[in-house]
Amino acid sequence: MQFMIPTRYHDAMAMTLRTDDELDAALTALAEAEGTSRQEVIRRAVLDRYARTTRRAKIDEILNTELERYADALDRLGQ
Repeated sequence: MQFMIPTRYHDAMAMTLRTDDELDAALTALAEAEGTSRQEVIRRAVLDRYARTTRRAKIDEILNTELERYADALDRLGQ
């Protein structure tokens, strides 16, 4: 027997998040201040952190490459 899974279950995943009193209060306050849900506050926070982390990694990679490339010139400038 084969079961068909409705497509709406493929769009999002459910997750349980355990919070303490401090996080619960912060989530509630942010959600009210932004006029959005607590879930949306968490979603935005995670996506923002992901964007900053990946951006930082790309910048670090470029800097490492360019610092090696221009090490001689930078040394001469520092003298």
